[in-house]
Amino acid sequence: MVETNVPKTVYNFSAGPCCLPKPVLAQAAAEMMDYDGTGISVMEMSHRGKAFTTIAEKCRSDIKTLLAVPDNFTIFMFQGGASMQFAAICYNLLEDGPM
Repeated sequence: MVETNVPKTVYNFSAGPCCLPKPVLAQAAAEMMDYDGTGISVMEMSHRGKAFTTIAEKCRSDIKTLLAVPDNFTIFMFQGGASMQFAAICYNLLEDGPM
């Protein structure tokens, strides 16, 4: 049997996480220690700080462009994943809003 030191590559095609190109992973790894010269990672930043609010606004702008969202709509970002989305569907169908 021939042994090699080549790292094993796994491709994840399941729901949720996906395969990312190696350059994207390398950039994320580098930015985990120092995002854009700030000296800290995005994981350590205040969600109210200038560096993070710039990231969030760029994300909103990119989503609006990608999905052709009209200007009279606002993009909200929440934590909660799919469970929160399922709940939000019900709330959006209520005539008088959530009770």
